[in-house]
Amino acid sequence: MADLSVRLAGLSLRNPVMTASGTFGYGFEFKDFVPMSKLGGIVVKGTTLMPREGNDYPRMVETAGGMLNCVGLQNKGVHYFAKYFYPVLKDFDTNVIVNVSGSDPDNYAECAAVIDTLDHIPAIELNISCPNVKDGGMAFGVTCEGAASVVKAVRAAYHKTLIVKLSPNVTNIADIARAVEAEGADCVSLINTLMGMTIDIERRQPRLSIGTGGLSGPAVKPVAVRMVHQVAKAIKLPIVGLGGIMTAEDAIEFLMAGATAIEVGTANFIDPAVSGKIVDGIDSWLDRHGVSHVSEIIGAV
Repeated sequence: MADLSVRLAGLSLRNPVMTASGTFGYGFEFKDFVPMSKLGGIVVKGTTLMPREGNDYPRMVETAGGMLNCVGLQNKGVHYFAKYFYPVLKDFDTNVIVNVSGSDPDNYAECAAVIDTLDHIPAIELNISCPNVKDGGMAFGVTCEGAASVVKAVRAAYHKTLIVKLSPNVTNIADIARAVEAEGADCVSLINTLMGMTIDIERRQPRLSIGTGGLSGPAVKPVAVRMVHQVAKAIKLPIVGLGGIMTAEDAIEFLMAGATAIEVGTANFIDPAVSGKIVDGIDSWLDRHGVSHVSEIIGAV
């Protein structure tokens, strides 16, 4: 067997396979399908300072090669998470990472500060694709200034591994990556969903309640691989690659493009055991190609 262990800044992973936020619940929903000990880590549902109801239904719809969603970060808030979910998650035999969202830099920082007190949560993933409510609703992650402002505020409040999740809905993702690196990010993950829309031509209305949503699944993979490769050339931080990973071969593409680890997202809805299968598939591929350690293929392209 090859050595699959990798490091994301201060975070040690037994293998490079993690699950993406919003597609794996809080992990315990999937325990009958894949042992947590099989995975390098899990990223739980997006968590905000205060509870959120999310958007009206319908908020998910299939598309060719993927799906659109506008769930809207429905969650019970970080204090509920700390009181009721954390006591279960702290005993998982894997890295449990919390995806953090907010409406302004201070809001993000307050949420991160609560999670900072939880001993068995070694990292957060910062979702900077949220709208800036104080600046006209434009997502923080689409400008260098917006992205930097959130990371700076969170870095001051949070002292463990800080992963920043980058939006693909930008002109130059490498510039955004440099901006968050400069403000103290330990790692970046990319890509978040691409903005899309689908229309019911019989009703002459969008199929999603708010009109647009985030596109994920195999359709976005070539874009994601390209962006991971660009960012790997631009910064020195480790990268988590995601976007349309369905198989071990897909995951290996991201590793060769420059990712140190990957996240499996939409594929979990199709096969809840897929993340464990991808771990086995990477191991088999490395053995077949005489590679003793997964690090040998990271950034090979």
